[in-house]
Amino acid sequence: MAELQQLRVQEAVDSMVKNLERENIRKMQGLMFRCSAGCCEDSQASMQQVHQCIERCHAPLAQAQALVTSELEKFQDRLARCTLHCNDKAKDSIDAGSKELQVKRQLESCVTKCVDDHMNLIPTMTKKMKESLSSMGK
Repeated sequence: MAELQQLRVQEAVDSMVKNLERENIRKMQGLMFRCSAGCCEDSQASMQQVHQCIERCHAPLAQAQALVTSELEKFQDRLARCTLHCNDKAKDSIDAGSKELQVKRQLESCVTKCVDDHMNLIPTMTKKMKESLSSMGK
């Protein structure tokens, strides 16, 4: 993928992740730490009970982080498949005898369309993740 297109996607995804971290994940981290501290306050609990309590406190955050990672992986896979399709089309054009400059332009145009299409998916993906994270944080 052209470096400029890759940078566009990377900046958009980074911005989305920072926003999710600031608005959702950070609150969940605070809840987890306060909950875990509460587990440690119970002087009657055994070491195992405290450990299990802390694990329960950590579960929603771990689930949230897994959700974000999974969604980002799916997004990357879809974008990679799209760009691979562009590469295949370019190779087919070369094999069919098209001129290199023409194929290069075709490839750039195809990759740009992939990036544009996937950039348009980011707001929906963000909304979906925020909704899932909000329901986890309760």
